[in-house]
Amino acid sequence: MDGTAPIEITVLTGMDDIAPADWDACANPDGGWPQDPFTLHKILKAFEDSGSVGTGTGWHPRHLVARAEGQVVAAMPLYAKGHSQGEYIFDHNWAHAYENAGGRYYPKLQSAVPFTPATGRRFLTRPGWESDGMAALIQGALQLTTSNKLSSFHTTFCTQAEYDRGGAMGLLQRTGQQFHWQNRGYADFDAFLADLSSRKRKNIRKERATAQAFGGTIRQITGAEFQPHHWDAFWVFYQDTGSRKWGTPYLTRRFFDIAHERFPELMMMVLAEEDGHPIAGALNFVGRDALYGRYWGCTADHPCLHFEACYYQAIDYAIARGLQTVEAGAQGSHKLARGYLPVPTYSLHWMADEGFARAVEQYLEAERSAVDEEIEVLTTYGPFRKTQGEE
Repeated sequence: MDGTAPIEITVLTGMDDIAPADWDACANPDGGWPQDPFTLHKILKAFEDSGSVGTGTGWHPRHLVARAEGQVVAAMPLYAKGHSQGEYIFDHNWAHAYENAGGRYYPKLQSAVPFTPATGRRFLTRPGWESDGMAALIQGALQLTTSNKLSSFHTTFCTQAEYDRGGAMGLLQRTGQQFHWQNRGYADFDAFLADLSSRKRKNIRKERATAQAFGGTIRQITGAEFQPHHWDAFWVFYQDTGSRKWGTPYLTRRFFDIAHERFPELMMMVLAEEDGHPIAGALNFVGRDALYGRYWGCTADHPCLHFEACYYQAIDYAIARGLQTVEAGAQGSHKLARGYLPVPTYSLHWMADEGFARAVEQYLEAERSAVDEEIEVLTTYGPFRKTQGEE
Protein backbone atom coordinates (compact mmCIF):
# COMPACT_ATOMS: atom_id res chain seq x y z
CA MET A 1 0.00 0.00 0.00
CA ASP A 2 2.99 2.31 0.25
CA GLY A 3 3.75 2.00 -3.45
CA THR A 4 6.66 -0.41 -2.96
CA ALA A 5 4.79 -3.72 -3.02
CA PRO A 6 5.08 -5.37 -6.46
CA ILE A 7 1.72 -5.67 -8.20
CA GLU A 8 0.99 -8.35 -10.77
CA ILE A 9 -1.78 -7.82 -13.35
CA THR A 10 -3.68 -10.77 -14.80
CA VAL A 11 -6.20 -10.73 -17.66
CA LEU A 12 -9.25 -12.97 -17.20
CA THR A 13 -11.41 -14.20 -20.06
CA GLY A 14 -14.33 -14.81 -17.73
CA MET A 15 -15.49 -14.67 -14.13
CA ASP A 16 -14.94 -18.42 -13.83
CA ASP A 17 -11.20 -17.62 -13.71
CA ILE A 18 -11.41 -16.05 -10.25
CA ALA A 19 -12.97 -17.16 -6.98
CA PRO A 20 -16.04 -15.13 -6.00
CA ALA A 21 -14.54 -14.31 -2.60
CA ASP A 22 -11.39 -12.87 -4.18
CA TRP A 23 -13.33 -10.66 -6.60
CA ASP A 24 -15.89 -9.52 -4.05
CA ALA A 25 -13.15 -8.65 -1.55
CA CYS A 26 -12.62 -5.71 -3.91
CA ALA A 27 -16.17 -5.23 -5.23
CA ASN A 28 -17.79 -5.32 -1.78
CA PRO A 29 -14.92 -5.10 0.70
CA ASP A 30 -16.90 -4.69 3.91
CA GLY A 31 -19.08 -7.70 3.19
CA GLY A 32 -22.38 -5.97 3.98
CA TRP A 33 -25.24 -5.23 1.64
CA PRO A 34 -23.47 -4.17 -1.59
CA GLN A 35 -23.13 -0.48 -2.26
CA ASP A 36 -23.20 -1.26 -5.97
CA PRO A 37 -24.73 -4.68 -6.73
CA PHE A 38 -23.78 -4.66 -10.41
CA THR A 39 -20.06 -5.30 -9.92
CA LEU A 40 -20.55 -8.35 -7.70
CA HIS A 41 -19.02 -11.55 -9.03
CA LYS A 42 -22.40 -13.30 -9.32
CA ILE A 43 -23.98 -10.57 -11.45
CA LEU A 44 -21.05 -10.19 -13.84
CA LYS A 45 -20.95 -13.99 -14.09
CA ALA A 46 -24.69 -14.06 -14.83
CA PHE A 47 -24.07 -11.93 -17.94
CA GLU A 48 -21.52 -14.51 -19.10
CA ASP A 49 -23.36 -17.70 -18.10
CA SER A 50 -26.54 -16.50 -19.81
CA GLY A 51 -24.79 -15.69 -23.08
CA SER A 52 -25.72 -12.01 -22.79
CA VAL A 53 -22.00 -11.24 -23.19
CA GLY A 54 -19.36 -13.37 -24.86
CA THR A 55 -19.18 -14.98 -28.30
CA GLY A 56 -21.39 -13.27 -30.85
CA THR A 57 -22.39 -10.34 -28.64
CA GLY A 58 -19.56 -7.87 -29.21
CA TRP A 59 -18.80 -7.97 -25.48
CA HIS A 60 -15.73 -10.14 -24.82
CA PRO A 61 -14.60 -10.34 -21.17
CA ARG A 62 -11.03 -9.19 -20.50
CA HIS A 63 -11.33 -8.48 -16.78
CA LEU A 64 -8.22 -7.25 -14.97
CA VAL A 65 -7.07 -8.50 -11.58
CA ALA A 66 -4.21 -7.00 -9.55
CA ARG A 67 -2.41 -9.16 -6.97
CA ALA A 68 0.06 -8.06 -4.31
CA GLU A 69 1.20 -9.40 -0.97
CA GLY A 70 -0.35 -12.77 -1.78
CA GLN A 71 -3.90 -11.53 -2.36
CA VAL A 72 -6.16 -9.86 -4.91
CA VAL A 73 -6.02 -6.13 -4.17
CA ALA A 74 -7.85 -4.67 -7.18
CA ALA A 75 -10.08 -5.76 -10.05
CA MET A 76 -11.83 -4.20 -13.03
CA PRO A 77 -14.77 -5.41 -15.14
CA LEU A 78 -13.36 -4.99 -18.65
CA TYR A 79 -14.51 -5.96 -22.13
CA ALA A 80 -13.13 -5.90 -25.64
CA LYS A 81 -15.97 -4.27 -27.57
CA GLY A 82 -16.76 -4.77 -31.23
CA HIS A 83 -19.34 -1.96 -31.25
CA SER A 84 -20.67 0.82 -29.01
CA GLN A 85 -24.07 -0.66 -28.19
CA GLY A 86 -25.35 -1.13 -24.65
CA GLU A 87 -23.09 1.56 -23.15
CA TYR A 88 -25.37 4.66 -22.83
CA ILE A 89 -22.43 7.05 -23.03
CA PHE A 90 -22.20 7.44 -26.76
CA ASP A 91 -18.99 7.55 -28.77
CA HIS A 92 -20.45 6.76 -32.21
CA ASN A 93 -19.27 10.12 -33.57
CA TRP A 94 -15.75 9.39 -32.37
CA ALA A 95 -15.85 6.03 -34.14
CA HIS A 96 -17.04 7.62 -37.40
CA ALA A 97 -14.39 10.34 -37.24
CA TYR A 98 -11.62 7.84 -36.47
CA GLU A 99 -12.63 5.51 -39.27
CA ASN A 100 -13.14 8.35 -41.77
CA ALA A 101 -9.53 9.31 -41.07
CA GLY A 102 -8.43 5.79 -42.00
CA GLY A 103 -8.25 4.25 -38.54
CA ARG A 104 -9.96 1.22 -37.02
CA TYR A 105 -11.94 2.19 -33.93
CA TYR A 106 -13.18 -1.29 -33.06
CA PRO A 107 -12.34 -3.31 -31.13
CA LYS A 108 -11.83 -1.04 -28.14
CA LEU A 109 -11.52 -1.72 -24.41
CA GLN A 110 -14.48 -0.82 -22.23
CA SER A 111 -14.62 -0.87 -18.43
CA ALA A 112 -18.33 -1.02 -17.67
CA VAL A 113 -21.20 -3.09 -16.40
CA PRO A 114 -22.89 -4.33 -19.58
CA PHE A 115 -26.18 -2.66 -20.47
CA THR A 116 -26.24 -0.80 -17.14
CA PRO A 117 -26.13 3.01 -17.06
CA ALA A 118 -25.70 3.14 -13.28
CA THR A 119 -22.91 4.97 -11.47
CA GLY A 120 -20.56 2.81 -9.43
CA ARG A 121 -16.93 1.96 -8.88
CA ARG A 122 -15.13 0.56 -11.90
CA PHE A 123 -11.71 0.36 -10.25
CA LEU A 124 -12.54 -2.11 -7.51
CA THR A 125 -10.00 -2.11 -4.69
CA ARG A 126 -9.49 -3.44 -1.21
CA PRO A 127 -9.43 -0.70 1.45
CA GLY A 128 -6.07 1.03 1.45
CA TRP A 129 -5.36 0.13 -2.18
CA GLU A 130 -7.48 2.85 -3.77
CA SER A 131 -4.54 4.78 -5.24
CA ASP A 132 -2.03 2.03 -6.04
CA GLY A 133 -4.72 -0.38 -7.14
CA MET A 134 -6.35 2.07 -9.54
CA ALA A 135 -2.96 3.09 -10.95
CA ALA A 136 -2.07 -0.56 -11.56
CA LEU A 137 -5.39 -1.26 -13.27
CA ILE A 138 -5.04 1.78 -15.54
CA GLN A 139 -1.49 0.79 -16.42
CA GLY A 140 -2.67 -2.73 -17.19
CA ALA A 141 -5.57 -1.51 -19.33
CA LEU A 142 -3.36 0.85 -21.34
CA GLN A 143 -0.77 -1.88 -21.86
CA LEU A 144 -3.52 -4.23 -23.04
CA THR A 145 -4.76 -1.54 -25.42
CA THR A 146 -1.39 -0.80 -26.98
CA SER A 147 -0.09 -4.38 -27.13
CA ASN A 148 -3.22 -5.45 -29.01
CA LYS A 149 -3.19 -2.34 -31.22
CA LEU A 150 -6.63 -1.26 -30.04
CA SER A 151 -7.85 2.27 -30.61
CA SER A 152 -8.87 3.27 -27.12
CA PHE A 153 -9.76 2.50 -23.51
CA HIS A 154 -12.95 3.76 -21.85
CA THR A 155 -14.38 3.70 -18.34
CA THR A 156 -18.05 4.63 -18.17
CA PHE A 157 -20.36 5.54 -15.26
CA CYS A 158 -17.47 5.65 -12.80
CA THR A 159 -17.64 7.51 -9.52
CA GLN A 160 -16.63 11.15 -9.18
CA ALA A 161 -13.65 10.12 -7.04
CA GLU A 162 -12.42 7.82 -9.81
CA TYR A 163 -13.10 10.53 -12.37
CA ASP A 164 -10.96 13.01 -10.44
CA ARG A 165 -8.17 10.52 -9.83
CA GLY A 166 -8.21 9.31 -13.44
CA GLY A 167 -8.03 12.85 -14.75
CA ALA A 168 -5.00 13.49 -12.55
CA MET A 169 -3.42 10.40 -14.12
CA GLY A 170 -3.85 11.81 -17.62
CA LEU A 171 -7.10 10.20 -18.78
CA LEU A 172 -9.60 12.32 -20.69
CA GLN A 173 -12.64 13.30 -18.65
CA ARG A 174 -16.22 13.30 -19.89
CA THR A 175 -19.44 14.26 -18.13
CA GLY A 176 -23.00 13.39 -18.97
CA GLN A 177 -26.37 13.78 -17.30
CA GLN A 178 -29.06 11.64 -15.70
CA PHE A 179 -32.11 12.28 -13.51
CA HIS A 180 -32.01 10.99 -9.93
CA TRP A 181 -34.44 11.28 -7.05
CA GLN A 182 -32.94 12.24 -3.69
CA ASN A 183 -34.45 11.31 -0.33
CA ARG A 184 -34.48 14.33 1.99
CA GLY A 185 -35.45 12.27 5.02
CA TYR A 186 -39.07 11.87 3.94
CA ALA A 187 -41.37 9.93 6.27
CA ASP A 188 -43.66 8.95 3.39
CA PHE A 189 -44.71 9.91 -0.13
CA ASP A 190 -46.92 12.74 1.14
CA ALA A 191 -43.90 14.28 2.85
CA PHE A 192 -42.10 14.23 -0.49
CA LEU A 193 -45.09 15.87 -2.17
CA ALA A 194 -45.08 18.59 0.48
CA ASP A 195 -41.68 19.68 -0.85
CA LEU A 196 -43.14 20.37 -4.29
CA SER A 197 -44.92 23.38 -5.70
CA SER A 198 -48.70 23.18 -5.49
CA ARG A 199 -49.15 22.66 -9.23
CA LYS A 200 -46.60 19.83 -9.43
CA ARG A 201 -48.00 18.22 -6.30
CA LYS A 202 -51.51 18.16 -7.75
CA ASN A 203 -50.24 16.79 -11.07
CA ILE A 204 -48.44 13.88 -9.41
CA ARG A 205 -51.47 13.03 -7.30
CA LYS A 206 -53.59 13.07 -10.44
CA GLU A 207 -51.14 10.82 -12.29
CA ARG A 208 -51.02 8.32 -9.43
CA ALA A 209 -54.81 8.22 -9.20
CA THR A 210 -55.11 7.75 -12.96
CA ALA A 211 -52.55 4.95 -13.01
CA GLN A 212 -54.02 3.10 -10.04
CA ALA A 213 -57.52 3.27 -11.55
CA PHE A 214 -56.58 1.22 -14.61
CA GLY A 215 -58.76 -1.67 -13.42
CA GLY A 216 -56.18 -3.96 -11.87
CA THR A 217 -53.59 -4.13 -9.11
CA ILE A 218 -50.03 -2.88 -8.69
CA ARG A 219 -47.67 -4.61 -6.27
CA GLN A 220 -44.00 -4.90 -5.40
CA ILE A 221 -42.25 -8.27 -5.48
CA THR A 222 -38.90 -8.93 -3.79
CA GLY A 223 -36.64 -11.79 -2.76
CA ALA A 224 -38.42 -15.06 -2.00
CA GLU A 225 -41.68 -13.68 -3.40
CA PHE A 226 -40.37 -14.10 -6.94
CA GLN A 227 -41.80 -17.06 -8.84
CA PRO A 228 -40.79 -18.42 -12.28
CA HIS A 229 -43.99 -17.14 -13.89
CA HIS A 230 -43.05 -13.59 -12.93
CA TRP A 231 -39.99 -13.90 -15.14
CA ASP A 232 -42.01 -15.41 -17.99
CA ALA A 233 -44.18 -12.30 -17.91
CA PHE A 234 -41.28 -9.90 -17.52
CA TRP A 235 -39.43 -11.43 -20.47
CA VAL A 236 -42.38 -10.48 -22.67
CA PHE A 237 -42.27 -6.92 -21.32
CA TYR A 238 -38.52 -6.69 -21.79
CA GLN A 239 -38.65 -7.95 -25.37
CA ASP A 240 -41.33 -5.42 -26.26
CA THR A 241 -39.34 -2.48 -24.91
CA GLY A 242 -36.08 -3.76 -26.40
CA SER A 243 -37.52 -4.20 -29.87
CA ARG A 244 -38.95 -0.68 -29.82
CA LYS A 245 -35.92 1.10 -28.38
CA TRP A 246 -32.79 -0.62 -29.62
CA GLY A 247 -33.87 -3.35 -32.00
CA THR A 248 -32.65 -6.48 -30.25
CA PRO A 249 -32.85 -7.06 -26.48
CA TYR A 250 -29.40 -7.20 -24.91
CA LEU A 251 -30.19 -9.75 -22.22
CA THR A 252 -31.13 -13.34 -22.97
CA ARG A 253 -34.07 -15.16 -21.41
CA ARG A 254 -31.57 -17.26 -19.45
CA PHE A 255 -30.28 -14.16 -17.65
CA PHE A 256 -33.57 -13.71 -15.81
CA ASP A 257 -33.64 -17.37 -14.79
CA ILE A 258 -30.12 -17.06 -13.39
CA ALA A 259 -31.05 -13.83 -11.59
CA HIS A 260 -33.99 -15.63 -9.98
CA GLU A 261 -31.75 -18.50 -8.89
CA ARG A 262 -28.71 -16.56 -7.65
CA PHE A 263 -29.67 -13.07 -6.45
CA PRO A 264 -33.43 -12.52 -6.05
CA GLU A 265 -32.75 -10.53 -2.87
CA LEU A 266 -31.06 -7.83 -4.95
CA MET A 267 -34.13 -7.15 -7.09
CA MET A 268 -37.54 -5.50 -6.73
CA MET A 269 -40.19 -5.81 -9.42
CA VAL A 270 -43.23 -3.60 -9.72
CA LEU A 271 -45.91 -5.72 -11.35
CA ALA A 272 -49.25 -4.51 -12.70
CA GLU A 273 -51.92 -7.17 -13.19
CA GLU A 274 -55.34 -7.04 -14.80
CA ASP A 275 -57.79 -9.87 -14.05
CA GLY A 276 -54.85 -11.77 -12.58
CA HIS A 277 -52.74 -11.44 -15.74
CA PRO A 278 -49.50 -9.39 -15.76
CA ILE A 279 -49.72 -6.47 -18.17
CA ALA A 280 -46.74 -4.30 -17.16
CA GLY A 281 -43.63 -4.43 -15.01
CA ALA A 282 -40.58 -2.49 -13.92
CA LEU A 283 -37.43 -4.20 -12.60
CA ASN A 284 -35.14 -2.51 -10.07
CA PHE A 285 -31.90 -3.51 -8.37
CA VAL A 286 -31.36 -2.68 -4.71
CA GLY A 287 -28.09 -1.21 -3.50
CA ARG A 288 -27.11 -0.18 0.01
CA ASP A 289 -28.12 3.44 -0.46
CA ALA A 290 -29.81 3.48 -3.86
CA LEU A 291 -32.53 1.84 -5.89
CA TYR A 292 -31.58 1.36 -9.52
CA GLY A 293 -34.40 1.34 -12.04
CA ARG A 294 -33.39 -0.87 -14.92
CA TYR A 295 -36.09 -2.32 -17.18
CA TRP A 296 -39.73 -1.57 -18.01
CA GLY A 297 -42.24 -3.03 -20.40
CA CYS A 298 -45.95 -3.59 -20.96
CA THR A 299 -48.42 -5.48 -23.10
CA ALA A 300 -51.30 -3.05 -22.55
CA ASP A 301 -51.24 0.75 -22.57
CA HIS A 302 -52.86 2.58 -19.66
CA PRO A 303 -52.47 6.30 -18.92
CA CYS A 304 -49.72 7.14 -16.42
CA LEU A 305 -48.98 3.48 -15.61
CA HIS A 306 -45.39 3.91 -16.76
CA PHE A 307 -44.89 6.85 -14.37
CA GLU A 308 -46.42 4.92 -11.49
CA ALA A 309 -44.48 1.69 -12.02
CA CYS A 310 -41.11 3.23 -12.80
CA TYR A 311 -40.97 6.43 -10.75
CA TYR A 312 -43.56 6.70 -8.00
CA GLN A 313 -43.40 3.09 -6.83
CA ALA A 314 -39.60 3.42 -6.75
CA ILE A 315 -39.90 6.49 -4.53
CA ASP A 316 -42.31 4.63 -2.24
CA TYR A 317 -39.85 1.75 -1.94
CA ALA A 318 -36.86 4.03 -1.29
CA ILE A 319 -38.65 5.98 1.42
CA ALA A 320 -39.89 2.83 3.16
CA ARG A 321 -36.36 1.40 3.29
CA GLY A 322 -34.43 4.58 3.95
CA LEU A 323 -32.59 4.56 0.63
CA GLN A 324 -31.04 7.89 -0.30
CA THR A 325 -31.31 7.81 -4.08
CA VAL A 326 -33.35 6.42 -6.94
CA GLU A 327 -31.40 6.21 -10.18
CA ALA A 328 -34.01 5.96 -12.91
CA GLY A 329 -31.72 5.01 -15.78
CA ALA A 330 -30.58 6.87 -18.85
CA GLN A 331 -32.06 10.01 -20.36
CA GLY A 332 -35.65 11.21 -19.98
CA SER A 333 -36.31 14.87 -19.21
CA HIS A 334 -39.93 13.88 -18.42
CA LYS A 335 -38.55 12.64 -15.09
CA LEU A 336 -37.91 16.24 -14.02
CA ALA A 337 -41.57 17.02 -13.29
CA ARG A 338 -41.75 13.87 -11.18
CA GLY A 339 -39.10 14.85 -8.67
CA TYR A 340 -36.00 13.48 -10.42
CA LEU A 341 -33.36 16.20 -10.77
CA PRO A 342 -30.40 16.34 -13.18
CA VAL A 343 -27.04 15.14 -11.88
CA PRO A 344 -23.72 14.64 -13.68
CA THR A 345 -22.36 11.26 -14.71
CA TYR A 346 -18.68 10.59 -15.25
CA SER A 347 -16.44 8.66 -17.62
CA LEU A 348 -12.75 8.40 -18.48
CA HIS A 349 -11.14 7.82 -21.87
CA TRP A 350 -7.74 7.21 -23.44
CA MET A 351 -6.92 7.27 -27.16
CA ALA A 352 -3.86 5.55 -28.55
CA ASP A 353 -3.49 8.07 -31.38
CA GLU A 354 -2.17 11.34 -29.94
CA GLY A 355 -3.68 13.56 -32.63
CA PHE A 356 -7.09 12.00 -32.20
CA ALA A 357 -6.75 12.31 -28.43
CA ARG A 358 -6.13 16.07 -28.74
CA ALA A 359 -9.23 16.49 -30.91
CA VAL A 360 -11.37 14.51 -28.46
CA GLU A 361 -9.98 16.51 -25.54
CA GLN A 362 -11.06 19.77 -27.17
CA TYR A 363 -14.51 18.35 -27.81
CA LEU A 364 -14.85 17.14 -24.21
CA GLU A 365 -13.88 20.54 -22.81
CA ALA A 366 -16.72 22.19 -24.70
CA GLU A 367 -19.11 19.35 -23.88
CA ARG A 368 -18.43 19.60 -20.14
CA SER A 369 -19.33 23.29 -20.17
CA ALA A 370 -22.53 22.55 -22.07
CA VAL A 371 -23.51 19.76 -19.64
CA ASP A 372 -22.87 22.00 -16.62
CA GLU A 373 -25.04 24.73 -18.12
CA GLU A 374 -27.82 22.30 -19.00
CA ILE A 375 -27.90 20.84 -15.48
CA GLU A 376 -28.07 24.34 -14.00
CA VAL A 377 -30.92 25.38 -16.30
CA LEU A 378 -32.92 22.17 -15.88
CA THR A 379 -32.62 22.32 -12.10
CA THR A 380 -34.41 25.67 -12.11
CA TYR A 381 -37.35 23.98 -13.83
CA GLY A 382 -37.61 21.30 -11.15
CA PRO A 383 -40.88 20.72 -9.29
CA PHE A 384 -39.60 21.72 -5.85
CA ARG A 385 -40.67 24.86 -4.07
CA LYS A 386 -38.10 27.60 -4.48
CA THR A 387 -38.68 29.07 -1.00
CA GLN A 388 -39.99 27.64 2.25
CA GLY A 389 -43.41 29.24 2.09
CA GLU A 390 -43.91 28.99 -1.66
CA GLU A 391 -46.85 27.07 -3.06
